[in-house]
Amino acid sequence: MDKMKIVFATANTHKIEELKAIAENYGTDDVEFILPPEGFNPDETGLTFEENSLIKAKEANRLTGMMSLADDSGLCVEALNGEPGIHSARFAETAQARIDKLLKLLENKENRKAKFVCAMTLVNEKGDVIFTTRGECSGKIAYEMSGTNGFGYDPIFIIENIGLTMAEISEDEKNKISHRARALNKVLDFVKKF
Repeated sequence: MDKMKIVFATANTHKIEELKAIAENYGTDDVEFILPPEGFNPDETGLTFEENSLIKAKEANRLTGMMSLADDSGLCVEALNGEPGIHSARFAETAQARIDKLLKLLENKENRKAKFVCAMTLVNEKGDVIFTTRGECSGKIAYEMSGTNGFGYDPIFIIENIGLTMAEISEDEKNKISHRARALNKVLDFVKKF
């Protein structure tokens, strides 16, 4: 059987590797994720993760005419009314600056509850939405950084029921429990019916 090719709407090659690893954990090799062409850089003007993932999926489909999947994800902190949320990647200039800013904002806050959220949108060759889903990973924000794996906010996100930061667990473990894994597994459940 030919592999189903799905364009994954990102310019980030690390994300493609992560998706492949999640699909392997899921137990499928029927799907091949490929990058959109050079110059993929849609304007993420949505007000929610879902809206931004739709914008990206539609743009990847417009450029390729292929089935396209997009995600939009971020960190939502309860005490900050869900911020940085959709602004997670643009919260400050660098990954370290984003962590420092977040820890500063939470300095005098008792409530450290947070969750990583990932919304995914799948469109068919015509650009019609055929599936949307959301994955979440709950936890809390640590008082200081810990761990060397992962990227972004991983070193300060303590995973619920595990007690370690996302940066203290292996990539393999992360690909089983992350918000992106939870969302992608639902997408794979859906496409396996094709």
